[in-house]
Amino acid sequence: MKLSTAMKPTTLSRIALLLIAVLLGGCTGSNSDLREWIAQQKGMKGAPIPPLPVIKTFETFTYADQDLRDPFGPSAAEVDAATSGPRPDQNRPKEPLEAFALDSLKMVGTIGTGPGTEALIKDPGGVIHPVHRGEYMGQNYGRITAISDDHIDLTELVSNGNGGWMERPASIALGEK
Repeated sequence: MKLSTAMKPTTLSRIALLLIAVLLGGCTGSNSDLREWIAQQKGMKGAPIPPLPVIKTFETFTYADQDLRDPFGPSAAEVDAATSGPRPDQNRPKEPLEAFALDSLKMVGTIGTGPGTEALIKDPGGVIHPVHRGEYMGQNYGRITAISDDHIDLTELVSNGNGGWMERPASIALGEK
């Protein structure tokens, strides 16, 4: 469509505004049918709510008879396992290397030979500690049982889950240079 020289942009914008006004005028019809339907829906009664179910009550049972074992308490075997077996010595003072996890400690060498051999352990802070057989290290009450040129053997005490303790072997190998 060619614009004639007589049609100026202001005339074109007036025609566009008039067209928009006509289109919007068609949208403002009567809403009476919608209002009537809403009134009908509000006037209808809802379905009745079903009553709440009756809560069943159960009899409680007290384990008063000494021959019956409480199913929620520990068994006799669990009590025996918790009271017997190894236990950590809580009365001794903690040694410096017991503040670190065993996997964070590194063996860097040994000094001496025979039963008087001492191992050199490097902690995460870079401090080197000499240790002997019978001393403790690691957070699981690890007691040094043997020192050789290339590793240290320990026996740790870990919880068995029933209130008792069990021994677990562990070792630290000489680190690479």
